[in-house]
Amino acid sequence: MTTLPTAQSGARADGLLSAEKEAALLTTARRAQRADALRVWGLRALIVAIWLGSWELTATFVIDEFFYSKPSLIWGRLVQWFTAGTQFGSVWENVGYTVLEATVGFAIGTVAGIVLGVLLGRSRYMARVFSPFIKAANAVPRIVLAALFIIWFGFGISSKVATVVVLVFFAVFFNAFTGAREVDGNVVDNARILGASKRKILTSIVLPSATTWILSSLHTAFGFALIGAIVGEYAGAKHGMGMLIANAQGTFDSAGIYAGMIIVTVVALLAESLITALENKLLTWRPSQAQAHTEGI
Repeated sequence: MTTLPTAQSGARADGLLSAEKEAALLTTARRAQRADALRVWGLRALIVAIWLGSWELTATFVIDEFFYSKPSLIWGRLVQWFTAGTQFGSVWENVGYTVLEATVGFAIGTVAGIVLGVLLGRSRYMARVFSPFIKAANAVPRIVLAALFIIWFGFGISSKVATVVVLVFFAVFFNAFTGAREVDGNVVDNARILGASKRKILTSIVLPSATTWILSSLHTAFGFALIGAIVGEYAGAKHGMGMLIANAQGTFDSAGIYAGMIIVTVVALLAESLITALENKLLTWRPSQAQAHTEGI
């Protein structure tokens, strides 16, 4: 009569031991992960410190700081801009104009690139017809287009948005086109046999299959969006970071050029983090792909 309770208590004890072992292993893994992250960030901080320190010393004792500037002067310019403002208004206002132009153009170029890329990717006949026109348009220098858009639309936001759209469109289009072409033909054929309509195939098979290709292009595309906004403002504008950088160049203010570059870089990194978060959320059904993207550079 005492055998059963003894067996039950033994099983219960084994379960507790296994749970404790799992908890210990999990704690050890988390500690190792935190230690690895600290090492990575520590090495990054060391690289930045060595780089900035060597630049400061070299610009002080070896090269001319008027042409090459140095970190202390750049920091002083940033402090001046964010406290006293610039001669063209608040730095936040100028950042806002650039972000607005990049965001609007990014949205328009992304939607147009996805729609046309998927449609032409699923229609080989139409792809053959439009292929030379798309390649010719892609070969046109973007800086020339930026100058042309200023003539057409003026110095306002429209000319900058147009430049951004052109840059973003092709970055997204070619990835969407390739993603639509890479869809497994057997899956599409099976869906047709089961009675799926073209619209159902497009929304349930083609678009999900091309999602990874499209999302991977967005990282590059938003960088192009900022470049397009800066180039448009550099060519001619009343506000924006590109205009501040162009003014700094015209007054031989190398610290101002670097300060503008740093601000744009920070904006790009923030946008990159948002796109990565969106990508991870949309790729939860493909964890290996999400992990590959988040662990990459």
